[in-house]
Amino acid sequence: MTGNRDIVYKRCGCSDQATGRQLSGRCPRLAEPGHGSWYYAVQVSTVGGRKARYRRGGFPTPDAARAARGGLLEGPDDLAAAGAWTGARWLRHWLKVAEPNLRPATVCGYRDHINRYLIPGLGRNTLADLDSRRLQAFFDLLARQRTRHGTPLAAATIDRVRATLRSALNAAIREGLITTSPLAHVRLARPVRPHPVIWTDERVAAWRRDGIRPPVAVWTLRQLIAFLAGVEHDRLAGLWWLIALRGLRRGEAAALHRDDLDSAAGELTIARQLNALPGQLYCGPPKSQASNRTIALDEACTRRLADHAGRQDTGTPSHPPARQRRGDARTRTGPGWREGQAMFTYADGRPIRPEYLTHRFRQLTRQLDLPPVRLHDLRHGAATLALASHADLKVIQQMLGHSSIVTTADTYTSVLPETAHRSAQATADMITEAARSVRGTVRGDQT
Repeated sequence: MTGNRDIVYKRCGCSDQATGRQLSGRCPRLAEPGHGSWYYAVQVSTVGGRKARYRRGGFPTPDAARAARGGLLEGPDDLAAAGAWTGARWLRHWLKVAEPNLRPATVCGYRDHINRYLIPGLGRNTLADLDSRRLQAFFDLLARQRTRHGTPLAAATIDRVRATLRSALNAAIREGLITTSPLAHVRLARPVRPHPVIWTDERVAAWRRDGIRPPVAVWTLRQLIAFLAGVEHDRLAGLWWLIALRGLRRGEAAALHRDDLDSAAGELTIARQLNALPGQLYCGPPKSQASNRTIALDEACTRRLADHAGRQDTGTPSHPPARQRRGDARTRTGPGWREGQAMFTYADGRPIRPEYLTHRFRQLTRQLDLPPVRLHDLRHGAATLALASHADLKVIQQMLGHSSIVTTADTYTSVLPETAHRSAQATADMITEAARSVRGTVRGDQT
């Protein structure tokens, strides 16, 4: 494990007055007793048999540095190897090795967590130094950070950062750099998933008066009808209809091909999604295996989509314009995109970016003077409408493409007020009818 670069040396923190740079081992005062401290550096074997430099300092004498070096070399190999990797170096190495086996959107998320949070907070520490206490302090500090809007980081964001770090540390365990994950004893605030609420007349009045809106809200049936009627002649009317009634994710709707529609059977196949990545669109598989699905369509929606596909077929330029051709490599990557087959596009035939749908939806909502909801909240509304029409929860799960029915039950089934009132009245009627039967039986016995 040792090499010819095993050395003991002295350095200090003094800086050059002219340049401001640290003098380190060039300080003329290093010969003075008590000035600076002693370090040792040793080469150790690490991932794949590579050699890496392990350095430690702060020792008062050269003998103390040599003793510490000897203790390291006589100890377990993984301790020395873990000390050779700083957090920043390991995170970058791990992501580079893992990237070929990850979805581009996953890589983008990991890279954002690493560059924005993990390297600034933990990058200077070695893997050997990342214990539970240090990680708990890091996440406690992260919970006190503010976004550019002045709000604390969401618990869900912090939880995703922890998941990224967990994946990186698990890889370090597999490589033999550490034996256990120090994240095991770190405690975070549990993310609370907002429960969807309905835009009742009272909530709408409060919003118009105070500007306060719920984090997740769903339109009433009347409000949804007003929206669908208002976008009847919008070029993307079929897309709004699909998301509002069938609960498609925006990336799934943007990635639809015309041959995904089976007009005769009244069915639509969801087989891909568009993700906006830095500098490109990526058309790849849906969010999960369960998201690969075929959903049933009503007759009106089937006709609407068939008409739209027909117009798209005749209206899309046979040869993309110059701007589109130059951008092909940046806007049509991934195995799922087929040239000239998109069901929904910009006017010039380019694939629609998912964030444009969010922007356009906000515009339409404001123009129609409807209470604000997120585009994703139409997905909540689709589940709510299906529940109100007495659809089975398993059917709703399949429609939304959830892996677990628990997710469907816990998140996407807020109850419309009229449905709740019908349920309450039905329960009261059942009790009233039962009471009448009991009273009738008692009177009969008395006679």
